[in-house]
Amino acid sequence: MSVADVLDLPLSTLPLDAWHRARGGRMVPFAGYHMPVQYEGIIAEHRWTRTHAGLFDVSHMGQLLVPLDQAEALERLLPADLLAMKDSRPKYSLLLNNTGGILDDLMITRRADGWYIVVNGATKIGDMAVLEAAGVPFTYLATQALLALQGPQAVDVIAAHAPGVAELSFMQAGSFDLAGSQAWISRSGYTGEDGVEISLPADAAERLADLLLADERVRPIGLGARDSLRLEAGLPLYGHDLDEQTTPIMADLLFAVNKRRRSDGGFAGAARILAELEQGAVQKRVAFTVEGRQPVREGGRILDAEGNEVGRVTSGGFSPSLEAPIGMGFVAAALSQPGTTLTLEQRGKLFTATVAAMPLVPHRYHRKGTNQ
Repeated sequence: MSVADVLDLPLSTLPLDAWHRARGGRMVPFAGYHMPVQYEGIIAEHRWTRTHAGLFDVSHMGQLLVPLDQAEALERLLPADLLAMKDSRPKYSLLLNNTGGILDDLMITRRADGWYIVVNGATKIGDMAVLEAAGVPFTYLATQALLALQGPQAVDVIAAHAPGVAELSFMQAGSFDLAGSQAWISRSGYTGEDGVEISLPADAAERLADLLLADERVRPIGLGARDSLRLEAGLPLYGHDLDEQTTPIMADLLFAVNKRRRSDGGFAGAARILAELEQGAVQKRVAFTVEGRQPVREGGRILDAEGNEVGRVTSGGFSPSLEAPIGMGFVAAALSQPGTTLTLEQRGKLFTATVAAMPLVPHRYHRKGTNQ
């Protein structure tokens, strides 16, 4: 399959588009689709996900399958140690350019049928073009939907319909019979909560969504709460906190550069990234809290004590969990330690912020032997 073939596919409407509208979803353009930004309100949906189970439609994301014999070719593009990966163990990784900048962040899993890769919706065409230019064959799984069920009650809900899911630990996955279809389910997500992500045939998505929503513990959740949840969890959003000028070291994503790759290199941008690893990056991604009640949004300037610009806000909003404005941004490395006071400026108004440890709200992933 080529990028030209993908561009010819009629993919501008989510499989659940009508389903969202029938349930009061307020639809907005996002990544080439109309997607629900909220149903009953961002704060209510955010809090519901933190206490119960929220259902997210993330079918706009790209699902790709690359043959298993392409591991070495993929390792030239990603800083992951694919050769050491075990089956059914998703790994967070990064697609890099030749100067070490991040083209996309993604999830990659070794499966019996190939390398299963989930990429961001806004970048999927560009990502496929990179694979194509590198001579890496792929299949775009155009007929698959992707749903995420997140929150402390999410696994109990899904396990009632897919026995065995509860046995998965964080960042484990498997194939399950679900709602009359075969589904690939991973215990992962982008909210900081326990939960699962479910890939299944698009024509089965509405049946599954109805089944899950029939459980009183589940409510549909829009993009607005998804953004506030991931921000509290200290999780970067591509196109905002990550871009082609940002390296993994700057972005505080060293864990994505696996141990063997740090010594062997051989991936795109390795020279710069390994130099930053040894010497330190000039700027670092940080999280912060803001005094008062008004958030400082993306694009706000970060100033030092003398009023010099030392960075920019890349994400900002109100935290329903902390009941305070929070954000993320890049600052000079010397100002990246938790407890450091920053001055933010937006539209001529100054705000006082304090660098905070990430995540701002603790993760509650389910790991073996613990619920944390």
